[in-house]
Amino acid sequence: MNLRFPGIAFMACALVLCVAGCKDPPGLPMPGSETPRPDQVLDFATLYRQNCAACHGDRGTNGTAISLENPVYLETAGLANIQRATASGVPGTMMPGFAKSAGGMLTDRQIAAVTQGMIAAWGKPAELSGQVLPAYAGGSPGVAAEGEKAFATFCARCHGTDGTGVFTQSVRTGSIVEPSYLSLVSDQGLRSFIAAGQPEQGMPDWRSDLTGSAARAMTNQEITDVVAWIAAHRTTTPGQPYQQRP
Repeated sequence: MNLRFPGIAFMACALVLCVAGCKDPPGLPMPGSETPRPDQVLDFATLYRQNCAACHGDRGTNGTAISLENPVYLETAGLANIQRATASGVPGTMMPGFAKSAGGMLTDRQIAAVTQGMIAAWGKPAELSGQVLPAYAGGSPGVAAEGEKAFATFCARCHGTDGTGVFTQSVRTGSIVEPSYLSLVSDQGLRSFIAAGQPEQGMPDWRSDLTGSAARAMTNQEITDVVAWIAAHRTTTPGQPYQQRP
């Protein structure tokens, strides 16, 4: 080994280490590794997972709330209504407001990012092109008596003539007139379920699953009337009644 110039070799090694250290100084984050502030996150997948998936399902379906991976719902509701519900919540339901102005954690840009992302990911406007969609909201009060008739035509096969459900080998549904359930869903929610259906559970949309000469879609008024009939089953004190003391 040549040891004639140990000092020079040592200085050369120190210089190399110094240059490397200046490039990546210890204690500082690597480029691109910084964690963005929560209010700077605009990625749809991240925002949806953190704020929506718990109720609407990991991929917009099979959650406890209405399916968002439903092109009919996205098309009938439209971006403005979806943004308003996301930002301000839905009074009388479990849907909170996510915008900072409503006490939530999301900025206006984040509300826009997550709602536009839903439509970009799950909307299919071309498949519904040319069809007359039902209105998102009912324009007039419904008539419960007429709704009972429409329910018998379009809904009773799966939900029972009185709405308390059907339990057979081929059809198993729970009650949709149970006061505890109705205390958690708004009239608009009921209308959205009827208009858009629940394809993940085999429930048809407003076009119905009637066959033969009777096959036809529900009208706007029929949807409104069915909502009125179902909502008429609400009570002021839903839930299990208290036992009377002797």
